[in-house]
Amino acid sequence: MKKKNSLKSLNSFGLDVYAEDFYSIENLNDLFKILKTNPPNLFILGGGTNILFTKDVDGIVLHINLKGVEILNENEKFSKVKVSAGENWHDFVLWSIERNLGGLENLSLIPGNVGTAPIQNIGAYGVELKDSFISCEAVNLLTLEIETFTKIECKFGYRDSIFKSEKKGEYIIISVTFKLTNKNHKIRTSYGDLKKQLEKNNIKYPTIKDISEAVTMIRKSKLPDPKILGNSGSFFKNPIIDKKTFSKIIKQFPNIPRYEVSNDEIKIPAGWLIEKAGFKGKKLKTCGVHENQALVLVNYGDATGNEILKLSELIQKSINTIFGVKLEREVNVV
Repeated sequence: MKKKNSLKSLNSFGLDVYAEDFYSIENLNDLFKILKTNPPNLFILGGGTNILFTKDVDGIVLHINLKGVEILNENEKFSKVKVSAGENWHDFVLWSIERNLGGLENLSLIPGNVGTAPIQNIGAYGVELKDSFISCEAVNLLTLEIETFTKIECKFGYRDSIFKSEKKGEYIIISVTFKLTNKNHKIRTSYGDLKKQLEKNNIKYPTIKDISEAVTMIRKSKLPDPKILGNSGSFFKNPIIDKKTFSKIIKQFPNIPRYEVSNDEIKIPAGWLIEKAGFKGKKLKTCGVHENQALVLVNYGDATGNEILKLSELIQKSINTIFGVKLEREVNVV
């Protein structure tokens, strides 16, 4: 345990906040020992890539650093893989691709750890975590029992799950199990940027490795490295609106990009809305909107979480005024 531990290196915004008490959890014995001997004033920290600290953290911070990847079983078509919560997400994606295990390639280079991925139901380029998810193990903080949650029980939604809503703060995810393909991989290239990158790479019939490399190139070209410029990737969700609302917007903005979600719903890129509202590349004191990707808010060095939060609120207010669309934060604010 460390007293007054700085969390600056453990959050991708690089915000200089402190924890009253701090534990790095590397095995389940230590986890249960701490849970049994401490009050429930706990803050669970994973990869620190989807969080905005606006203050120091009272009580105990548990940094989940459990490691391990195991193939539970496999057959001609599929492999069932169990991954500990502290494994880096992108490293696990690369691990799967090296073994020709398909399903996660479109999710390459998403920051964070495996244990926090189900909470957010991470997604990119037409794929979401739930597409390959089987189950996860989580410790119930009230009973201290390990429970298993199936895909249905997780209640996955767009960047949402039961762990982010009705069960928020009640569980610690310790492992996630995936079903990955061994052959006949489902190659998904529906998103325009991905198609363009594959064409640029002169690839007509992409493999899962080609998809991963293309996605990685795209993300590197658009998203700043948190180690160089503090950020949490996409700060806002892409809004999903009804067609009636969309019909009003398209009259004023006929070139607005969109993706049909259902017969009644349309998804609009939040980055496009923010750019149209004039925020792309805008700098406010020590924070701002990234010059290459309007969906990314950045810390230029000495920003506070509250300064970044106020910028996000200004953007939300402007988008609602201009387009009549409410932007939701993807990032968790503490």
